[in-house]
Amino acid sequence: MTEHITEPRPPADAPVATPTAALSWRDGRLYRNAVPHRILSGAMHYFRVHPGLWRDRIRRVADLGLNTIDTYVAWNFHQPREGEPPSFDGWRDLERFIHMVGEEGLDVIVRPGPYICAEWSNGGLPSWLTAKDLTIRSSDPAFTSAVGDWFDELIPRLAALQACEGGPVVAVQVENEFGSYGDDHAYLRWSRAALTGRGIRELLFTADGPTELMLDGGTLSGTLAAATLGSNPDVARRLLADRRPDEPFLVAEFWNGWFDHWGDRHHVRGVESAVRTLRGIIADHGSVSIYMAHGGTSFGLWAGANETQGRLEPIVTSYDSDAPIAEDGRLTPKFFAMREALGAESSLRSPERLPVLPPARLPLVHRADLLPALAAVRARTTVSPRPATFEQLGLDAGMVRHIAHPRIPAGEHRLVFTDVRDRALVFVDGALLGVVDPNSPELTVSGAGGIVRLEVVVENLGRVNYGPGVGRAKGLLGPVLVDRRMVQGWQSTPVAIQEWSSVELSHALGAGPATTSAGFAAAELEVDTPQDTFLALPGSAHGFVWVNGFLLGRYWEIGPQVTLYCPAPLLRAGSNTVTVLELERLGETLELRDHPELGPPEEYVEEF
Repeated sequence: MTEHITEPRPPADAPVATPTAALSWRDGRLYRNAVPHRILSGAMHYFRVHPGLWRDRIRRVADLGLNTIDTYVAWNFHQPREGEPPSFDGWRDLERFIHMVGEEGLDVIVRPGPYICAEWSNGGLPSWLTAKDLTIRSSDPAFTSAVGDWFDELIPRLAALQACEGGPVVAVQVENEFGSYGDDHAYLRWSRAALTGRGIRELLFTADGPTELMLDGGTLSGTLAAATLGSNPDVARRLLADRRPDEPFLVAEFWNGWFDHWGDRHHVRGVESAVRTLRGIIADHGSVSIYMAHGGTSFGLWAGANETQGRLEPIVTSYDSDAPIAEDGRLTPKFFAMREALGAESSLRSPERLPVLPPARLPLVHRADLLPALAAVRARTTVSPRPATFEQLGLDAGMVRHIAHPRIPAGEHRLVFTDVRDRALVFVDGALLGVVDPNSPELTVSGAGGIVRLEVVVENLGRVNYGPGVGRAKGLLGPVLVDRRMVQGWQSTPVAIQEWSSVELSHALGAGPATTSAGFAAAELEVDTPQDTFLALPGSAHGFVWVNGFLLGRYWEIGPQVTLYCPAPLLRAGSNTVTVLELERLGETLELRDHPELGPPEEYVEEF
């Protein structure tokens, strides 16, 4: 029989005790509730995993021998439109995800940004915010005011889930790798105060690359300094120990794999190399978060981009990241090698791969040409002397359709796009003239002498998520010229495919007939029991795929990614509709494959 003891209630005027944080440190060692502790964490982003699979993936992370899951919080995922309250329902139910992690016996580290990088569109910052006249990631009052409003919604939810309140959250990160970006320490101090002032009592930490420059820019006195790295943990350990001898060694991101760009190769990290670095962190008495333990998928149009010497490098839809738990949840050889290196208990499970649909080939029925289909989906059109940008139209992702009616003299003339972000299909009188991008911004147009209908469909390939390019505008940012004369008088219409439902897709599909090689097509998939599958479009060039109205993401024949992962919860027993928007050349079939095809592998290890 258990004896229940009731604690005496303090008088009404007694001071309220401040909750004690679960994690603390002294003399270079980390403690959890005063007991020596090592954080063994794996990164998993709730926004990259279908909610129907959250628990399965959380359990697989636990089966890796880890005791913690860390996740970023993507502001733009919760509040894509200005003036609307943030959503915390459904796929965006962060609190449910955190509770679920706790139910599986794991701690949680939350990294609320507001900037998160993460190869996520705009680094998690809403495009409606970065379009404003303000300086992001700085102590600019216009920026901190907007972040404060967002944190007013977010942080109290996290505060209620802290370990000191009986929840699983044991640590919260201040900003994100700020030392790779700037040195506005007033902003960093504001960021820390924005967390504590809204109720965060658990361990706070910063995370930066292990160089003097980055640590100078991104660390704060009185706040634990963590490192992010892919190799040489001993170098990072010595650097941090020299600067902060009393602090425990924490690797907030151990890059055991890497992401991929369109047109590049598929980056992998060898098992032996990854495990050797992990063992080095452990040998240095370090705590670690494996980035990623499970990468998942940047569904829809949420994949970000990098920018190198002015050249955009858009990131693929898959965020597999060569993680120990693959995009579809498979346990890889890296999983078992890492689990052994972590000294995990032999009693841990090794869950089987989830069932996969058998391979199949389905005919693609071309239903409608591109331009009539886009015109069939109603949206507000803006008329202006120059083409309206994505930001001027309030459009975060997708495409913009521009129409003008210039007079083209007889003969051949240069059609020049002075600043196109990122890629545009150009049509003259309904016929495709060509494709322009920043590297190939000119086409030759032949005129018979008269007015033509010039249509330009501009595609946003992904917003930059790292470096000074975060927040760059999208669209036709400079004038369009016929030779040296500007084309003026434009109608600009947003094509917000990320927001389309089955209603908009049905309008597009019904805008036939189909007479060209680009446009909308559909295939019907009959399923007895919903199971995972991988979709491929042999012969198709570049476009987007929906399953039952859900936008899986972008495909592109330049690779490296070939297949799009379709998790079982997106399918239903019976008939399923797969819709394809092909921008250039539609193939004849849609293929279901029983394994991912992410492209030719290339070993990549990030080093400072």
